[in-house]
Amino acid sequence: MRETREELKELQTLLDGSLSRSTAHLRSIINTERTLTAEQLCRVLTGMCTLALSTVTAKGEPRISGVDGHFLHGKWHFGTAREAAKARHLAARPAVSAAHMRGEDLGVFTHGTVEILNPREGEPAPDWPDLLAYFKGFYGGDAFDWDDEIVYYRLHPHWMAAYAPDAAKLTETAGS
Repeated sequence: MRETREELKELQTLLDGSLSRSTAHLRSIINTERTLTAEQLCRVLTGMCTLALSTVTAKGEPRISGVDGHFLHGKWHFGTAREAAKARHLAARPAVSAAHMRGEDLGVFTHGTVEILNPREGEPAPDWPDLLAYFKGFYGGDAFDWDDEIVYYRLHPHWMAAYAPDAAKLTETAGS
């Protein structure tokens, strides 16, 4: 787990606040018995987690695609080819929704805006060197042309909910 105490506290505040602002219908599905704490969520979301990422075209039409999501420091991080359609969408309209689901055992749903971590022009995010080291360690240092081929994003959530009907079993499996 890479999260600091402060990051866990921020994530817990986000999770609690998101559910409290949700509809009664959603709260009947995702409630205190069928969710995860921030710490449990960070223990479960390790390595690469496939995300269904939704962007918006210039015409206002939704587009969904898959990305490799990495949950680091309480936020989703993902990359795509700089020339991909989703990269153009995100440059113009940084609002996104993302979902990670593992059958009926886990669903993590997030809405927010993205930050470009390694812009082609301009300064990278202050933590980009550490994140780049993590990604190179995960994918291999020669997997991509890391400077020109891939653009990485951090999703800053304004809403996030986690559904886990058997949190004890899910977190027990993650701990082994």
